[in-house]
Amino acid sequence: MSRPPLPPFTLETARQKVRAAENAWNTRDPIRVAQAYTEDTVWRNRDEFVTGRDAVVAFLTRKWAREQDYALRKELWAFTDDRIAVRFQYEWQDAEGRTWRSYGNENWEFAPDGLMARREASINDVPIAPEERWILGPRDDDDETPLPLR
Repeated sequence: MSRPPLPPFTLETARQKVRAAENAWNTRDPIRVAQAYTEDTVWRNRDEFVTGRDAVVAFLTRKWAREQDYALRKELWAFTDDRIAVRFQYEWQDAEGRTWRSYGNENWEFAPDGLMARREASINDVPIAPEERWILGPRDDDDETPLPLR
């Protein structure tokens, strides 16, 4: 199985990879999302370390049970032949109905087949008022709006 676009990345294919990841994560389907990672993928997400596709499914299942009404935007920051760096923002609600915006950066490393072998994410959560939400669901394919710094 391969997951195009494949390394080595160009500006265009790196942007395609980032948008494909954003679109997949916005489905909130752990099994679908996990298919983009190698069987032995290694993650650091905040303070949690995850190894293997099955562990990714378990992690994402817990994540989206906690982060309700999740909606995400990712933006390409930098890339090399087989690595991509992104910045992202996502918004969600907790079980008590509080609204959050999470800001972060991810570093991705890809196998030759285009599956992600390594993902490192640093994330900060900021409480926001519900009316401050601006990420309300997946974006249109032609929407290239850059992430605001707010």
